[in-house]
Amino acid sequence: MDRSSNPNLPQRYARAAGALYLVIILVGLLGQVLVKDRLIVPGDAAATAANIAAAQTLWRITVAGEIGYLALGVVLVWLLYLLLRPIDRDLALLGVFFNLVSIAVEVVARSSLLATLVLLGRSKALAAFEPQQLQALAYVSLRMHDYGFSLSLIFFGVVCLIIGHLIRKSRFLPALVGALMQIAGACYLVNSFALLLAPSLARVLFPAILLPAFIGESTLCLWLLFRGVDVPRWTEAAAHRS
Repeated sequence: MDRSSNPNLPQRYARAAGALYLVIILVGLLGQVLVKDRLIVPGDAAATAANIAAAQTLWRITVAGEIGYLALGVVLVWLLYLLLRPIDRDLALLGVFFNLVSIAVEVVARSSLLATLVLLGRSKALAAFEPQQLQALAYVSLRMHDYGFSLSLIFFGVVCLIIGHLIRKSRFLPALVGALMQIAGACYLVNSFALLLAPSLARVLFPAILLPAFIGESTLCLWLLFRGVDVPRWTEAAAHRS
């Protein structure tokens, strides 16, 4: 039986995608607000190193949680593809490729957070370095994580533009949600390229420029979770595609 003929299928895609999206957003926010913002002291390598060294278990749990939500992100990519491919299979697949690259870059960036623990540990291999040098290197690792994450958002910004376009073309999800996702994508791109090309401008824009992005992604997440899709219209689009 063609899967598109199952009337419950699109709602299952939507609910599962919304639930995963919500978990990803919450884990990311909790890790940033409750852990990183409390342990990292901007511009103070010594204080940051002392905070992380005193909360190594919490730091490791945070990193593990972020790697975990990136794994869930791969599943979310698949679900969004299944949900949006009736609109334009090729464009939806292009979004998958950009999304997977974004996730891969972000995974690599997370390794810098673990490198911080290595540098602040008591390894004999690092005995030749002064404590202040190790603290400075650990802080550099945190900054490299920020740049790596910013690079991942360039690819994810394109993903948001693609998803927003597909939603706006669809008749089974609100065009407003699609427009908000495209605004989110534009904000991610502006923020990331500003950090790379004009750091002084990025400091002015951040964090306000990410508020529209948060609104766009949260709107899509909650709509999928609580409202889902217009099943008859999704079925019509899927039948037309086939």
